[in-house]
Amino acid sequence: MGKGFFSHESETKSSDEFQGTRNHIFDDSDAAEYWANVYEKAQYEGRHRFDPSFTWTPEEEKKLVRKLPELGMNTNDFNYGQTIFLVTFLAAELPSGLISKKVGPDRWIPFIIVCWSAISAAQVALSNRAGYFACRALLGLLMGGFIPDIVLWLSYFYKGRELPIRLSWFWTAISFLIEGLVTAIIGVLSWGLMPPGPCQTKSWFRGKDGWFSEREELILVNRLLRDDPSKGDMNNRQAVGPVALIKCLKDFDLWPLYLLGLLIYIPPQPHANYLSYILRRLGFSTFHANLLAIPSQFMFAVNLLIITRISDKLNERAIVASTSNIWILPCLIALVALPESASTWTRYAISTVLLSYPYCHAILVGWNARISNTVRTRAVGAALYNMCVQAGNIIGSNIFREDDSPLYRRGNKILLAICSFNVVLFYAVKAYYVWRNKTRERKWESMSEEERSDYLLTTTDEGVKRLDFRFVH
Repeated sequence: MGKGFFSHESETKSSDEFQGTRNHIFDDSDAAEYWANVYEKAQYEGRHRFDPSFTWTPEEEKKLVRKLPELGMNTNDFNYGQTIFLVTFLAAELPSGLISKKVGPDRWIPFIIVCWSAISAAQVALSNRAGYFACRALLGLLMGGFIPDIVLWLSYFYKGRELPIRLSWFWTAISFLIEGLVTAIIGVLSWGLMPPGPCQTKSWFRGKDGWFSEREELILVNRLLRDDPSKGDMNNRQAVGPVALIKCLKDFDLWPLYLLGLLIYIPPQPHANYLSYILRRLGFSTFHANLLAIPSQFMFAVNLLIITRISDKLNERAIVASTSNIWILPCLIALVALPESASTWTRYAISTVLLSYPYCHAILVGWNARISNTVRTRAVGAALYNMCVQAGNIIGSNIFREDDSPLYRRGNKILLAICSFNVVLFYAVKAYYVWRNKTRERKWESMSEEERSDYLLTTTDEGVKRLDFRFVH
């Protein structure tokens, strides 16, 4: 029983190791019995497919994973609109996540997609600043919970190591999503196409036989639970109550990731928001400014996929993700150091390289989900992390000011300072989780087998507070 009921053994064993035969957490009969009781008490929707003795082949699992659906204004005015959007976006994150946990993301996500697409389509009638600000506020309220809700829903289907890769494809595709009527169609179809979970795919729209056979459902459920047993400690229609919410908010071991979310996306954001505008101020036409933005958008998408794949292959998060700000750092140094007489093409080249940075958002969202270790913390933690990201976006949206244009020297100096701090912060967060793991390991190793067994069966520690849980980093 030395392995523990919760242990994420990422320090010694790849969490992506095949677990379809033996050598998994439920080989321990006490652990299997303990978790069976947890799943029954939670009324977990996949509990009827939980089978510690069930086996399958790697080929079956790969085939099944592929089968899963993968689915008249100046700078300051623009700042105000972005700030309004981000403030309402941030305010909606947690309430939307709690609603989604109660009614189910398969119901809530299609609803907010249809609503925000209607608002997006209505923007064609905008004629003044007040209407623009009102639309930004409504869009923020409707879109605020989308990302954490999607992360929660995807966690019902994918293992911890698989989630970041799927999220990287999601953020690559979403950059090209056409708002308005197309989004509305997607939202309407989502009501019929999004199943509540892998064991609940049968419906009039998805087919009376559903997406998966009984054996495939067994594989889907058991592969998830063997990767992370805590994914069954709540059902997908169970709300997070006030007491549980407070516990999640007080879970200080996730605060380092929230701090990363607050700061690490600030350095590139002003340049991403204003690239076309800056190019126009430097003398390019609107048409040419838009064309010149394409190379950085293309490389951004490519690097997003590359960095996420590297993180997965190395099973490394903090160091790989730090390359996002390491990439940006020399570009900001160059922009600060460039003389005013530097050519327009030189500034464009530097900005293009800067905005081609490897975006690490998918890595951190997957990391946050991986170390949550309870369904309630995963649901709330995803919302809190994204709230921090949006708070950082609010900060980033107000760094470039009209009196600093068009070169934004003061703004770039501020971004340089934040970026330098971020590089150090990544390694500090990794050091924190390494230290936490070593501290727990010493306590765990000092216990006898009997003491460990007694702890596992009687402890009131939950989630990441358990001595047998280890943080990935």
